[in-house]
Amino acid sequence: MKSKHIHHKAHTELFLLIQKEVQNKLNFCPYRFRRKILFKGAFYSIFTVMMYISLYIVKHPLLLVMVYVIYGMTSLLFAFNFAHDFSHNTIFRSKRLNHYCFVLLYTLVGAHAESWKDRHVTSHHHAPNVEGYDTDLEITNLIRVVPDSPKKSFHRFQHWYAPLLYTTYSLFWIFIKDFKVFFSKTPGKVKSVKYKISFWCQKIFYLTYIVVLPLVCIEHNWYMILIGFLIMHLFQSMFLLFTFFMTHHIEGVEYPKIDDLGFIKTSWLMNQIQSSNDFYPFSRFANFVFGGFNNHIAHHLFPHIHHIYYPKLNKILYKILLDYHIIPNQTTYAGGIISHLAHLRKLGIAS
Repeated sequence: MKSKHIHHKAHTELFLLIQKEVQNKLNFCPYRFRRKILFKGAFYSIFTVMMYISLYIVKHPLLLVMVYVIYGMTSLLFAFNFAHDFSHNTIFRSKRLNHYCFVLLYTLVGAHAESWKDRHVTSHHHAPNVEGYDTDLEITNLIRVVPDSPKKSFHRFQHWYAPLLYTTYSLFWIFIKDFKVFFSKTPGKVKSVKYKISFWCQKIFYLTYIVVLPLVCIEHNWYMILIGFLIMHLFQSMFLLFTFFMTHHIEGVEYPKIDDLGFIKTSWLMNQIQSSNDFYPFSRFANFVFGGFNNHIAHHLFPHIHHIYYPKLNKILYKILLDYHIIPNQTTYAGGIISHLAHLRKLGIAS
């Protein structure tokens, strides 16, 4: 997508400086990169497989539900740590191999890979938090996160009911949102036969391995399996949405406006920085767990660089930004949740 941001010479020069410093000071050692990726891939793969096998082993019904929850969180973190980077082609040199692995991991959590990738890479990354450009802003009208968006009377309570609403999100994504996108018609775009086959194969595979096979093979009452499946999604949804929302929708982030001609009233650089939020940006442990989502500013500026480099990259990035009196948005994880709810409360009251 061609940039619709205003041109700001000083910001362009600043970003060139940041790029130069990152290129000169980061050690992009291929051997070290492969070693870290192999370790991380083995860790998440083994843990995910172990938890799935455990579904067929545990005897107590409550343990079954617990294993479902642990498996759901493990597979979600697996996707956090690999699917996102696969979508940006930062792991393998082959774009095709990156794409196939991306589809596999998204299938593992039940989401349709291709439709998300299209929205994320071509829309969200181009102009985060800009209405009319960022499709991630197209959420239910039950939640108001964007200033100047339509306000309903019930929004004044949204900071209370939002967490409850969030518990349904992954089910909504898998069984409603994906299907709405699949059956929608976009002018100038025709869904290919390959796209349609891929969609149905992903959905059928997910339901088969996570629901049908357990119902057939596990010696537990069918309702305990369904309870485990639903509670798994409750935890997945809460973690997924709070993590996603705190990267762009907390107190202090910017929502750039557009003019009558559709141009965005800020530079590309400042759009990426001021509309994003970091949590634990220098922590290697947080980076290992969240797969770089906690380093969101760095990711938006350098989506082509794998997230394992972000803690060191942030030391370079933050120093330059602070030298230029640009203060990045930053919270803790708990602080991000509190700030998001405070953001909802503020927008629920404001006109």
